[in-house]
Amino acid sequence: MYLAPRKRPSGDTEAPRGLRSTALGGFLRAVLSFSTVRGVRHCPSHRFMYRDKKVVVVMPAYNAARTLRQTHAEVHDQQMVDSIILVDDGSRDETVSVARSLQGVQVHVHPMNKGYGGNQKTCYRLALEAGADIVIMIHPDYQYTPKLIPAMVSIIGNGLHPCVLGSRILGGYALRGGMPLWRYVSNRCLTLVENFLLGAKLSEYHTGYRAFSREILQKLNLAGNSDDFVFDNQMLAQVLWQGFTIAEVSCPTRYFPEASSINLRRSIRYGLGCLTTALRFRLARMGLLGCNLFPPVDRAGAPVSKTA
Repeated sequence: MYLAPRKRPSGDTEAPRGLRSTALGGFLRAVLSFSTVRGVRHCPSHRFMYRDKKVVVVMPAYNAARTLRQTHAEVHDQQMVDSIILVDDGSRDETVSVARSLQGVQVHVHPMNKGYGGNQKTCYRLALEAGADIVIMIHPDYQYTPKLIPAMVSIIGNGLHPCVLGSRILGGYALRGGMPLWRYVSNRCLTLVENFLLGAKLSEYHTGYRAFSREILQKLNLAGNSDDFVFDNQMLAQVLWQGFTIAEVSCPTRYFPEASSINLRRSIRYGLGCLTTALRFRLARMGLLGCNLFPPVDRAGAPVSKTA
């Protein structure tokens, strides 16, 4: 990443005296004003990757040692990311040691497994604390391609939509990428019911490839959501509840032994949780149910005081 040099304050490294008055001397002073950390140039006047917005990728990791390097390399190849945060959820393999060997990765470790939702809560909290303007969640199992990061960042960075999903359904990539037929049918049926209850028109709600603006993450009450897989679904329902729009981009996907997946029993539990979330959303919208997941909001999406 290119960083424009700034004027040298007192105490900075100087070029040799004989070169001060020459063009070469000016060039050397500019070069020496940078500090090099692990091969990446930095200077105090840091310029963020996209339209002065800080782009942070978060990776909720669990036993991802075999695919982490490949995912990390492809993220860096996009030249669109300022920082990567990996949160390990008590992995039993070498995920943490691999992550710590990678350039530009901030590693946070949960001593005990908190669950997929609990992992994401930490991811988003750390991203906001790091000053992120755009946050992209991608799994380090390389099931989703990081090559879509520029498109997702552009949609949010240009103010088109504050939330972007990488859809496996658009473009017909799911089955071609190896998604089991039973999982595909379940996805389509769940999405049909959820679109009806949530009043949306998404191709799927179950992708693990998502991007959010800082505004969304600051506004949603994620702490009250589940620590399990249904966290994903609850979060999207909250986004719609607050009146935010959601964009989708067609995403090639890969299903292979190293890619993370949940078994049939947990899939059934997840599906029931999705339906419960959507039903609670509809009842809350009709004024028949009050819950912390969907607090009263006005037409502009602002919270409504209970005493109002």
